[in-house]
Amino acid sequence: MKQLLMLLSAASFALSGTAPATPAQKAPKAKDPNEKVCEDIVHTGSRLAVKRVCGTRAEWEQRRRLDKEAIDRAQMSPNGPCATINTHTGAPAC
Repeated sequence: MKQLLMLLSAASFALSGTAPATPAQKAPKAKDPNEKVCEDIVHTGSRLAVKRVCGTRAEWEQRRRLDKEAIDRAQMSPNGPCATINTHTGAPAC
């Protein structure tokens, strides 16, 4: 009976989340925005055309933000890439 109580108390302690944090669970260190990072960019439609692009972490973050903004603008546009409408037919001009 004593072993059962110890097992139950250990299980409840483990499930309660009050266990001390391990080094892997601690907050990650802030990464240096000036650190140079390189990525291999694969061109769409090719398995062989790979271009290595290097930049700082800050430049990569800016590039991702600008790409996201461009995608958001394209998705929010009422006619997509065909914003011009032919006045004679009413159809998109593209």
